[in-house]
Amino acid sequence: MARKYELPCPVARCLDVIGERWSLLILRDLFLNPARRFQEFERGLPGITPSVLSARLKELESSGIISSEIYLDHPPRLRYFLTAKGRELRPVLSALKKWGEKYPAKPHRSQVKIL
Repeated sequence: MARKYELPCPVARCLDVIGERWSLLILRDLFLNPARRFQEFERGLPGITPSVLSARLKELESSGIISSEIYLDHPPRLRYFLTAKGRELRPVLSALKKWGEKYPAKPHRSQVKIL
């Protein structure tokens, strides 16, 4: 089970909803492609396990950030999309993108050229 801050601070409350690893990248993918299927998330997020992806989608859905609809009955398959509440996170992700462009992470050791 995910640990939560459970503090009255608005930032902590926000992190309780979208602060888990992979959650922001799932939201990013939904802003880029408004309706995504589970398999599309898996392809677009290398390294995420199906169980973690499933847990993040359920958490985001239970928080009202995303919603789902059935697009195939047998076997049941879902398509996910942002709710109005989720679409309000666009400025947050845009700010993170701008910050990441301005202050790129240090290169990984494997990317450092040795003279």
